[in-house]
Amino acid sequence: MNMKKSLIVFLLVLLPFLKLEAVAGDSYEITGYKMPGIQVIPIKDTKSNRQYELLVKLPENYAENKDKKYPVIYFTDAVWHIELLSSITFFMMEDVILVGVSWQKDIGEDLIKEEGAHVSRYRDYSFKKSSNAERQAKYEFGQASNHLAFIRNDVFKYVETNYRTEPDNRTYFGFSMGGLFGAYALLTQPDSFKNYLLGSPSLWQLSALESKADANVKNMNANVFVSYGSLEEKLRPHIEDFVRLMKKRNDKSLKLKQVVIESAGHSDSSPMMSVRSVKWLSSLQPKGDK
Repeated sequence: MNMKKSLIVFLLVLLPFLKLEAVAGDSYEITGYKMPGIQVIPIKDTKSNRQYELLVKLPENYAENKDKKYPVIYFTDAVWHIELLSSITFFMMEDVILVGVSWQKDIGEDLIKEEGAHVSRYRDYSFKKSSNAERQAKYEFGQASNHLAFIRNDVFKYVETNYRTEPDNRTYFGFSMGGLFGAYALLTQPDSFKNYLLGSPSLWQLSALESKADANVKNMNANVFVSYGSLEEKLRPHIEDFVRLMKKRNDKSLKLKQVVIESAGHSDSSPMMSVRSVKWLSSLQPKGDK
């Protein structure tokens, strides 16, 4: 909690220096303070009719460069990452659009009170149903394919219709279960994104995920950053197996970067992973777009 409070203070100090163009939608608020430049856009999954929100931040020079197109970093668990990614990209990769995808907004109030506002991530980011019938009925695990379809069909369409983007330069950022969802997208529909930033992905069921992979995909044409904390002893073997799986493909179109964050566990590796992955992503961009 102290880390979160320190981040909020840092961002409030930084905000006066961020001159960002406003877009349609309500401004994003943190602890009652409206953050200029970050807008909340309602969006519906047209297949399931579930309601979500997009947190969108445009580059500072977006309004001035009317002929310029920008890469986009899409990320799940939007409210957990928007502040940090906003400040990191301001310093390291300013010519990028940030698009955070929220958790489901119109979910049952009783379930939210019991489990928290993030409860839909258990359903949306997982690819396998639970063997426990009661837990399965409660959380509806295993709908990653539906959530990926929502992002591909609805989110991409909205963003690429309303903003000047580079559709061939999309990036996915996800941590923990969000990282698992990114690994699922990479193995099943790698063309969803060009770059994948996966922090401590929850790959506890890697063999089951491997069975979901599209065997017809020979060339992933993707850049993949994978990291975990050195203190994540239980998760580490699963991530290492995932890295070996990627290398075993002998896919020359696949660029893989593995990082072990020293002296970090699961939670405290997140901010360090964010910085290092964006720095790595920046190095992949054409000169002048970093």
